[in-house]
Amino acid sequence: MQRRAFLTTAAVSAARVLGANDRIRLGLIGCGGRGQYVAKFIQEQPNVEYVALADVHLPSAEAARAWAGSNATAYQDFRKLLERKDIDAVQVATPDHWHAGATVLACNAGKDVYVEKPISHNIAEGRAMVDAARRNERIVQAGTQHRSAPHFARIAELVQSGQLGKVHMVRVWNYSNMLPNGIGHASDGPVPPGLDWDMYLGPAPYRSFNPKRFKATFRFFKDYAGGTITDFGTHRFDTVHQIMGADRPRKIAASGGRFELNDAGEMPDIMQVTYEYPGFVMSYEGTNISAHGVGGRTAGMKYYHATGTDDRPHGMAFYGTNGAIFADRIGWDLYPDNDKVERHFESAKDATALHAKKFIDSLRSRQPSNADIEVGHRATSVGLLGNIALETGLKLEWDADREQFANSRPANALLAREPRQNWKLF
Repeated sequence: MQRRAFLTTAAVSAARVLGANDRIRLGLIGCGGRGQYVAKFIQEQPNVEYVALADVHLPSAEAARAWAGSNATAYQDFRKLLERKDIDAVQVATPDHWHAGATVLACNAGKDVYVEKPISHNIAEGRAMVDAARRNERIVQAGTQHRSAPHFARIAELVQSGQLGKVHMVRVWNYSNMLPNGIGHASDGPVPPGLDWDMYLGPAPYRSFNPKRFKATFRFFKDYAGGTITDFGTHRFDTVHQIMGADRPRKIAASGGRFELNDAGEMPDIMQVTYEYPGFVMSYEGTNISAHGVGGRTAGMKYYHATGTDDRPHGMAFYGTNGAIFADRIGWDLYPDNDKVERHFESAKDATALHAKKFIDSLRSRQPSNADIEVGHRATSVGLLGNIALETGLKLEWDADREQFANSRPANALLAREPRQNWKLF
């Protein structure tokens, strides 16, 4: 595919102005499980419908018509979807390495966008997405649904008001146990019927078809994603930014590697990253070979992805001089250090449905989302910076204004990648 083919959508006229009662028509780009899950919440909003579905695996797009309705059109090439002037917005739920291309082209075509996290494969792509949104005056919302969760807003209030005391230490963790086989192994083989493998690869390097590089396990390969730290970590980094009121780490150092897993994947099974922000330090811990996570549990409470009686496999902790708050997407606990705060705990709900509503509200009001693309870019960048620190083995100094490292040319070379020939998208 030639570069000019990707740029033709830029000529499409800008989107129509939506009235309060106008019907919003959407297209879904990437029809896997997550895409359909979020789309169902979006479609529950009044006067909203999905009229087009696109997936490089055409049978997946056709199967999605079961919930979208038989009037929805299935496409293999999402650019055909973008050419339609009756579509107001798109939802991008592809593998990570396609998020930027689909979003930029959608903005150029006059469409608003809901894009899943992590919003980009690399930092340069994320900045291009922000620029495209601003240049085309589009609403672009990141799929970081923690931003719409009332309990995280309450925690932000507690921390920023000073009630927890001074917070200089934050901890983020993602624990899972993929032993003994991880994602397993598979041999290269023929491309399945209905799959455009060349387009699936897109800007990524050419590889022969391998089932492990497709569907859910794509995120364990550097060509397409960033592993656990970007897949799971991005949500929590965004919440740290929301609660702490800071989104620009200054220094980053990482350690880790593959200690136990012997599968087809490329990502570390142990990773620890230290981020220095103005006024506080954030420690990230990720492992795929142990599921317990950090302690601190309240009897009767539910914890996100917990499988045992004592584990807390995903979450964040904010350590203040008056106490500590442990939180995840379905609850939080406050542990006092003194009599200035009281012991507190409460359950919460996943906020995906609220986040979907926020997107539609933003389309109608033309007001930026609480998870605007710049917010999503800053959160995604944290995990990407951790991966670069691990690959270089250096303690990196990050200039967030210039989006460059101040002390390493090798690290700066990892901020972007050269797209595969004939797949330069923007």
